[in-house]
Amino acid sequence: MKEGPVTGKPAAERRTGLLNGFAAYGMWGLVPLFWPLLKPAGAVEILAHRMVWSLFFVAAALLLIRRWAWLGELLRQPRRLALVTVAAAVITVNWGVYIWSVNSGHVVEASLGYFINPLVTIAMGVLLLKERLRPAQWAAVGVGAAAVLVLTVGYGRPPWISLCLAFSFATYGLVKKKVNLGGVESLAAETAIQFLPALGYLLWLSARGDSTFTTEGAGHAALLAATGIVTALPLVCFGAAAIRVPLSTLGLLQYLAPVFQFLLGVLYFKEAMPPERWAGFALVWLALVLLTWDALRTARRAARALAGRTGVRGGGVPADVTDAAPDAPTAAGSVPVAAEAGALETKP
Repeated sequence: MKEGPVTGKPAAERRTGLLNGFAAYGMWGLVPLFWPLLKPAGAVEILAHRMVWSLFFVAAALLLIRRWAWLGELLRQPRRLALVTVAAAVITVNWGVYIWSVNSGHVVEASLGYFINPLVTIAMGVLLLKERLRPAQWAAVGVGAAAVLVLTVGYGRPPWISLCLAFSFATYGLVKKKVNLGGVESLAAETAIQFLPALGYLLWLSARGDSTFTTEGAGHAALLAATGIVTALPLVCFGAAAIRVPLSTLGLLQYLAPVFQFLLGVLYFKEAMPPERWAGFALVWLALVLLTWDALRTARRAARALAGRTGVRGGGVPADVTDAAPDAPTAAGSVPVAAEAGALETKP
């Protein structure tokens, strides 16, 4: 079987990984088409169903692969368990704001949140982790800040939906970096924490007669239950991609989701895009181009330096360098690969 020139993985494996990566980010990018189907359920009811049904589907996946050893270890570590609780709370905010924004006609502004997320992650790294930035990264952050000012003028207010999504997701990635759990395991732990409050809310809603689960027909109930699949299936595809392609490649693929969301907002949902908003988005995209260029340049330099030390000829990179190195830069150039992988697990 043909070996790949860079990672050393079989070409078929890399193709499978790329297909799974496209599938994961494609589903995350097209999810704005799904949430409106759940009306007349409100955003909070949809969110609660997503939490409840996600746990069922993830638990079924864990039963299938028989991966439970992590649970006992987690329960014996109160600090990690507390961090999982924080992650669950932060992703609850992220999911809730995203569902509300899509169903309230703010798909474009929601997509902006995931465009600026790498910039927010960089800022948090500087402020909280005392990381040092390269000049191109500083330039990207500056351009991103200018974009927020332009968009504030364009919207007549700060783009609070975008900022809320970006900051909540960046915080989520930072916490998950500390927890260091696999994708399926992490989602299982988080949804287990979310489960009882979500179930309690749904029971309370039903007792008030305000639940749509049993009053809008079997199709509506099935769609609400499908929120678990919508949450879990992209994660499964992401996991299949993460073990087959370099995470730096996944870092590039991550931009597919907000691009699809943006295009849906403009072309399908027909949201307004006056010139000042186009200017703001153009600045955000310029900042991301700077980050991507800087990260790829840095990765190539690191690969050449490592190749020189290990005696690899022709500029090739051993498989374990690009696939597993926890400190390899991502496409966003914002956080180590391990942290970026954790942050990308639970998209909206």
